[in-house]
Amino acid sequence: MTNKLLQLVIGLLPILMVLGNSMLIPILPSIEADLHLNSSWSGFILSSFTIPAAVVIPFVGMLSDRFGRIRLIIVSLWIMILGSVLCVVSGEVNETVSLFMIGRGLQGVGAAGTTPLAMALIGDIFQGQERSRMLGSLEVFNGIGKVVAPLTGATLAILVHWNHAFWVFPVLCVVILIGLRETVETKEGYHKADKKNMYSILISKGRLLFPLYAVGGIGLFLLFGILFFLSYHIENTFHIDGFFKGFTFIFPLGAMTISSYWCGGRLKADEEQGWTYMKCGLLMMSVPFGFLIFFSSLGFLMFFITISFGGLGLMLPVINTFITGSVSENERGFIVSIYGAVRFGGVALGPIAYNLWKDDVLVMYLITFAFSLLNLMLFILVSKRREGVFRPEIQ
Repeated sequence: MTNKLLQLVIGLLPILMVLGNSMLIPILPSIEADLHLNSSWSGFILSSFTIPAAVVIPFVGMLSDRFGRIRLIIVSLWIMILGSVLCVVSGEVNETVSLFMIGRGLQGVGAAGTTPLAMALIGDIFQGQERSRMLGSLEVFNGIGKVVAPLTGATLAILVHWNHAFWVFPVLCVVILIGLRETVETKEGYHKADKKNMYSILISKGRLLFPLYAVGGIGLFLLFGILFFLSYHIENTFHIDGFFKGFTFIFPLGAMTISSYWCGGRLKADEEQGWTYMKCGLLMMSVPFGFLIFFSSLGFLMFFITISFGGLGLMLPVINTFITGSVSENERGFIVSIYGAVRFGGVALGPIAYNLWKDDVLVMYLITFAFSLLNLMLFILVSKRREGVFRPEIQ
């Protein structure tokens, strides 16, 4: 099969993770009404997916180093199918809140084997510029998922009962399982993961890996936090809801998707080029956030966050390439999964933090700018220490 088909199959894995929460947002009121829950349960419905995923991700990475990426991806997909079926069943019978929450938890456990293992699998299969291109396309699929997920949820809420919307997950899982069978050799050998070697890698490369983990995690923390605020701001200040509110997200998320695609296609066998793209991306993120302190109307907000998210899309493929290429195949799952856990932590914490900060917009913008400056400082720190340590196998 062609690389394009494999690219599509692997790209569906991060979409599964994005759908896990974003698709549910439009149907939360229906879920709460049918399960007799008050609105305070919305956070629990979402966190019952994110918390298990964040906790399990590092363990899935270590197991994938021992038993193989494809085996762990397949197991993760079947766990997600089981969790989704439980969510469907919970909508058919009465008094099934516990069944629904168990289903959501299993979905989260299954999601732990999607995006991080997709990154590690790309690192195993591809080399050189092709690896960078594929990692860039992974961020493109991630961005597409963020745009499509709420629209999918809203559409399904109109067409079917809320619990039948969960059939989307098994359908996608089956498509991925069939696609993996057709595109990737599933008979992987067993590796004996050397824990001492993993710890030595963290010690020797931690001064470079940890700042990159932080830059990616903070970037996604700001992304999801600002998107949460934008949703709140548009609905409560301008009374725009439904499709038109969803349409406004296309601009910043579209900018991130396009820049990720552009960067992934041009990140060649030159490590310095990667550092240059990352520096430009961080500047594109931080400078507009600084301007928001002084110019905060809706028009300026949309303009500046579109530029900022374009910068985020420019730097994420570089970070992915550096991290996946910094270690050998036998340790890649563990190292990449730590990054996946940090990213997912940023995704989960962003809306929570911005919900606390949104009442004082000026303070919120100051904090946002401070975090973007922190990312710049981390980049300066890591770029001064990079000589001879990162060799992302893009020769």
